Amino acid sequence: MKAYTSYKKKNGILREFKKNHQLYLMCIPAIVFLIAFSYIPMAGIYMAFTDHKLLDGIFGSQFVGLRWFKAFFGVDTGSGTRFNGMGLKSVYNTLYINLFGLIFGTAVPITIAICFNEIKNKGFKKITQSAMFFPYFLSWIVVGAIINAFFANSTGMINRVLVNLGQQRVRWYAEPWHWKGIIITADVWKWCGYNSIIYMAAMSNFDPSLYEAATVDGANRFQMIWRITLPLLKPTVIVLTLMSIGRIFFGDFGMIYGIVGNNSLLYDEVAVIDTYVYSAMKSLGFSYTTAIGLMQSVLGLILVSLANHFAKKINDGEGLF
Repeated sequence: MKAYTSYKKKNGILREFKKNHQLYLMCIPAIVFLIAFSYIPMAGIYMAFTDHKLLDGIFGSQFVGLRWFKAFFGVDTGSGTRFNGMGLKSVYNTLYINLFGLIFGTAVPITIAICFNEIKNKGFKKITQSAMFFPYFLSWIVVGAIINAFFANSTGMINRVLVNLGQQRVRWYAEPWHWKGIIITADVWKWCGYNSIIYMAAMSNFDPSLYEAATVDGANRFQMIWRITLPLLKPTVIVLTLMSIGRIFFGDFGMIYGIVGNNSLLYDEVAVIDTYVYSAMKSLGFSYTTAIGLMQSVLGLILVSLANHFAKKINDGEGLF
């Protein structure tokens, strides 16, 4: 019986390949690319467990176990390797910026999408959609220049308004505590138009008869949004949230450097793991930074798996995977 089942399965695979062999052949370049640039480089993960020396190579360098991971968290490894300065601070900054970015980056696009969905004038709707979508095409360098135009100490628009109102200038680029909020706001502003398009696409597939029935029952627009639109958007919100959670330990390097640059006064307040890795690579080497990158990926995988597990329980078995 087992032999027959195995033969039937093998024969089915061969029949499927013969039937759609052209489609499978078209996949070969993509598979080769995936293996060459995604799987083969994974051998470099071993570097995170060695004291990498360029002349010794990845596999010839001394094996040091978890030394770099312990050093990142400020644990004394007994070898004099202990970096408890910006490591944990960068983790805190990354989680803080990403968590609030996730909360506001979900609420704001949903609100915008619902507002657009309520607009009946098609011409005005197209203009406003284009205006909201425009920031997505701006690079972080351009966004940084716009922020500088607002917050520059002497020529910034906000300080000019404050002076005209008889108030003191604020030294924005010398007072670090302002900048987490500024960065989160800039991140939400840049991506809210793009994300709202995703929610609008989901709403375009909603059954209009549900709204018609609600109108007959006497429901107002707010009640229809609360009772119909938001519950139907829940699967889309869950999928996008789970994907964001998988990246919660990854900071946006381009965003931080585009907005703040090399300002040493602000670095401690806004340094994320990715900017810390960039700085650490110059002095601490590839092994230490490889260990941090591996830690980011593993923690992200654990978080997204746990979040997906709870999402499936809460949302009747619907999750990312």
